[in-house]
Amino acid sequence: MSDSTPAPVTVIGLGPMGAKMAETFLAKGHPTTVWNRTASKAEPLVAKGAVLAATPEEALAANELVVISQTDYTAMYDSIGAAAGALKGRVLVNLSSGSPDELREAGAWAVGHGAELVAGGVMVPPPGIGQPGAYVFYSGPEAVLDRHRDTLKVLGDISYVGADTGLSGLYYQAQLYLFWSTLAAYMHATAMLGSAGVGPEEFRPFAARTLAELVDEGPMGYLKILCGEMAARSYPGGENSLLMQAIGSAHVVEATRAAGLDTAMPEALKALFDRAVAAGHGADGLGSLYEVTLNPAG
Repeated sequence: MSDSTPAPVTVIGLGPMGAKMAETFLAKGHPTTVWNRTASKAEPLVAKGAVLAATPEEALAANELVVISQTDYTAMYDSIGAAAGALKGRVLVNLSSGSPDELREAGAWAVGHGAELVAGGVMVPPPGIGQPGAYVFYSGPEAVLDRHRDTLKVLGDISYVGADTGLSGLYYQAQLYLFWSTLAAYMHATAMLGSAGVGPEEFRPFAARTLAELVDEGPMGYLKILCGEMAARSYPGGENSLLMQAIGSAHVVEATRAAGLDTAMPEALKALFDRAVAAGHGADGLGSLYEVTLNPAG
């Protein structure tokens, strides 16, 4: 096989994400073997040229590179655990969701069966696979990843985060937490204004401005400022102390309750502010919330 010939790949798990991965490999010319516990899910891919393996053993035997996309890591053990004898010499790239410790345990399990595991976290929904802007966090043995980099980059840009197999899971969960909580707060804020008859589109430009200010790379960009403060473990308060902001957080709770909305999120935020003030950070800046996060027991 020449260097320009697309390498073969096996895809295990044909839910929305796995099916899209297999479809993307096929579209880029990679000979693709697929296996799924419900074989009928493979029919559209077989029509596009994929080879359906009859068993997990057959799927593993087909190719060195095996991409796994399932609900969680338990599904991997359930699917191919009984076929562990066929794992020797295989490179498992598991792009399923799991905790960092689960990823580390899976790496050790693979090595114990003569295989190598690279763990990953896909940072786009299924329609984004293979599209501009798609990227995937990877962790584990970098030399193994490099051997298959040309194949895996078909799915999205490769962001290698380290040899610790659990790191990609940690990045993945951190990004999802940031994404979910930010959008949940936006929806909550929109509902607050909605209680006074303000439509979502009327508020959207102001929300967009706030988000832009958070990520601005200039001297006033909040993420950049907080990055420096967290690295230095120093949080200047000045005229915008945490105590002042804690008082303001109580007003958000009151406004939410008066609007007849769910108060769980603003109350949780107020509790975080209150714990930070009680821990002695009242005169510090907003960044001192980081210290409460690091030391929840106080």
